[in-house]
Amino acid sequence: MATEPRTLMQSQQSWTDDLPLCQMCGVGAAPNCVYSPDGKGTQSHPNEDRHLRLKGEDGCFLYGVFNGYDGNRVADFAAQCLTAELLLGQLNSSHTDGDVRRILIQAFDVVEKSYFNTIDDALAKKAHLSNYLPHNESQKVQERLKEVEQEVSGGATAVVALILNNKLYVANVGTNRVLLCKSSSDGQNQVLQIGRPHSTDNEDELQRLAAMGVDAARVRQAGQIAGQTSTRRLGDSRVKINYNEIDLLSAAKAKPIIPEPEIHGSHPLDGVTGFLLLMSEGLINALESAHGPEQVNQEIVAMVAAELAQQTSLEAVAQSVVERVKRLHHDVFVSGRQRAAYCSRHEDMTLLIRTINYPLADAALTPTQGGRIYPVSVPYSNSQSTSKTSVTLSLVMPSQSTLTNGTNTTSTLEEGTPTPGQSPTATLQSTNTQTQSSSSSSGDGSLFRQRGSQAAQPDETGRVPPYVDFSQFYRLWGGDNSDSQSTQGGLGPQ
Repeated sequence: MATEPRTLMQSQQSWTDDLPLCQMCGVGAAPNCVYSPDGKGTQSHPNEDRHLRLKGEDGCFLYGVFNGYDGNRVADFAAQCLTAELLLGQLNSSHTDGDVRRILIQAFDVVEKSYFNTIDDALAKKAHLSNYLPHNESQKVQERLKEVEQEVSGGATAVVALILNNKLYVANVGTNRVLLCKSSSDGQNQVLQIGRPHSTDNEDELQRLAAMGVDAARVRQAGQIAGQTSTRRLGDSRVKINYNEIDLLSAAKAKPIIPEPEIHGSHPLDGVTGFLLLMSEGLINALESAHGPEQVNQEIVAMVAAELAQQTSLEAVAQSVVERVKRLHHDVFVSGRQRAAYCSRHEDMTLLIRTINYPLADAALTPTQGGRIYPVSVPYSNSQSTSKTSVTLSLVMPSQSTLTNGTNTTSTLEEGTPTPGQSPTATLQSTNTQTQSSSSSSGDGSLFRQRGSQAAQPDETGRVPPYVDFSQFYRLWGGDNSDSQSTQGGLGPQ
């Protein structure tokens, strides 16, 4: 029986591989890391996060972030199976909101059942070896039991965003996060966290567990169930089949850890300008560990907005934000400050960005057009904690074709920074932090020489001709510092 689902999944994988990727989306990722006392990081296990960013038919788009644990089997399976259950003709523009919610719930149910079908044989073998072990304590039997347990272990949390008929639907199982940022014409950004994580501090989830006979107070105090904070999961046979053997869940009258998604939406996207963020638990926890949980949503949105203002690729935007969070987390650890104790390690991090009528940076001023990028750190403070965050922007210095003779040329980037003291669902006021760079000359503007589209060729001495003429600077400096030049040998090219 178990071979049939495996064959089915192999065929589904080939089908989903043919689906086109969404070009309005970018993904950034970083593997898990454990720091040694000297700050050096080491990856402790293979990356277990997975993601989806697919374009279906009839104006349908599917995005997902899957946070695997104890292996990537469930995350891999869920990503493939959900795609097959949602983008192979099940959805079309005639479906109502109720139809879409029903199809999403059914898809997650199929994922859960299909996954357990694939491990039926291994589960039966595990049960057999477990019953046999008390009568035969040989090392060979123990090693075989351990191998089988590894085959059936592991699970995943998942968050899926579906866009159909220009309406957004979100299905969440576990502790990943979705943010919808809407920009208005008056410079304000409204940040909406869609749904709450299914975790051991979620009051609704604790009430659901209590209704099944579980001691919710003990669960809250423990903070974890079988090593994870999530109260809804895909896979994980430990808490689905043998939950009565787990102390915290032993009194449960039915399966307490469920795979059923919480559905949110629809959220109309007509006339919306902004972006959608899907984040894995590892990314959220890394930033919370470094700066506290109070302003995480605002910090992420500010970082994304800053990168969107300077990057011309959504992949670069997403990866830059992930790298930024990674550096912040590491810097707090090596600083030895108060929160360093929370930053000794981080899990896999994934960020998926989907823009909604949101422009990227103007590609006219990029290094490929003769400009140069200079990083600038623009800090903003967080009034709810003592920490500060610096968002890295870039000044793009234009080539001569963008200069006007005898005038100042300014390259300006605007960054939306969060207003202190707001909740994750509140309006994020954008205060425009302008960073300017000006270049001018008193004469004909020849300070900047024209750079050709081709790379400059070295002369007979092996030097590349400069594209900035410093001779005027040397003359002015020489007139004011003639004495020092005589003793130091002068300035300027030798």
